[in-house]
Amino acid sequence: MLHKIHLYNFSCSRDTNRMNNTEKTDLKIAIDARMVSRSGIGTCIQHWLKDVGYNIALGAPKDLEPYDNIPKHISFISSIYGYKEQLKFPYRALYREKPDVLHIPHCNVPLFYRGKMMVTIHDLTHLVYPQFLPFKLVHLYFKFIFWFVSKRADQIITVSESTKRDLLRFCKTDESKITVIPLGVGSEFVKKTSSEIEYLYEKFSIPRDKKILLYVGNLLPHKNLNKLLEGFAQMKGRENCRLVLVGKAFDGRTKATYEKDLGIEDITIHAGMISQEDLVSFYNLADLFVLPSLYEGFGLPVLEALACGTPVVCSNTSSLPEVGGNVAKYFDPNDASSIAHALENSIDDKGKYDAEIKEWVSRFTWKACSEKIKQVAMKTARSCK
Repeated sequence: MLHKIHLYNFSCSRDTNRMNNTEKTDLKIAIDARMVSRSGIGTCIQHWLKDVGYNIALGAPKDLEPYDNIPKHISFISSIYGYKEQLKFPYRALYREKPDVLHIPHCNVPLFYRGKMMVTIHDLTHLVYPQFLPFKLVHLYFKFIFWFVSKRADQIITVSESTKRDLLRFCKTDESKITVIPLGVGSEFVKKTSSEIEYLYEKFSIPRDKKILLYVGNLLPHKNLNKLLEGFAQMKGRENCRLVLVGKAFDGRTKATYEKDLGIEDITIHAGMISQEDLVSFYNLADLFVLPSLYEGFGLPVLEALACGTPVVCSNTSSLPEVGGNVAKYFDPNDASSIAHALENSIDDKGKYDAEIKEWVSRFTWKACSEKIKQVAMKTARSCK
């Protein structure tokens, strides 16, 4: 059943008066949490629901059950990105709760909502690489959505300086309303003992006497996996290594034709979709983590690998140098030979820079991220349109 749409408007004077007489802890914040069960943005929402202090969460009741720290759950079941979510948005139910701020943790904002709103933009992949989209109409859709967000949102959060630059470049957004808030790394990503990760060898048929290179991700074009395969095929000493590919895209998938063409099918392992526990163990098992993306809004796997004490080599593009800092090594993602050289020069780095890596990772916490989101929420509630 579709909700009748009203252009609900929370007056600036009402909100300003309330904020002048209300402490920060009384701020009433709502969040669209529909993506909480997914990876990527879902991981962010999971941590924010625990730490930000939201009063209202929108989403599927079953998905929100674990978050009983949030007083009010509003049912909002709809597919992401499309016209149906605009028609099904619970305008009436949210209006009754009178939140000071609505947090939209992705770009698809409710077009007919007129209350104070802050929006998190993770990346602009669809605008930076429109050639990877299936239809021109999809590009036009996202072009409109990002333009609308840049004009409609009272405050915008980006997860990196790179995403902020892209937003300014493509949408001519008012820079004064953009705040960069880096993401954090989960507490489960820690170093493990060799006995704790021993089981992976047998479970995934991994030779014990080989160096392990690890990739975690998918097959989307901007992830640039084929170039990594080319670089691995050119790597000196690759016969003493195994490239492990982790992600749903490799679940039950036979070796790709390209891997056979490159002659690396026998030294590539498809681990497929794995549990969080196995993921942490794989980060620990790996001698080197590699991320060859052409574009990332942030790059959480880089932090996750580093938190487990594993060296990282990744692309020198977009946000990745921000996340890897001086403790990661970089390559040109468009050049297979650059990737090969980076792999060769880093495969024996494990354990060499533990102190530097530990200090760097300590800068990225979900607590700090959530606290900064609260600050932006306060700024949003105080703003006048």
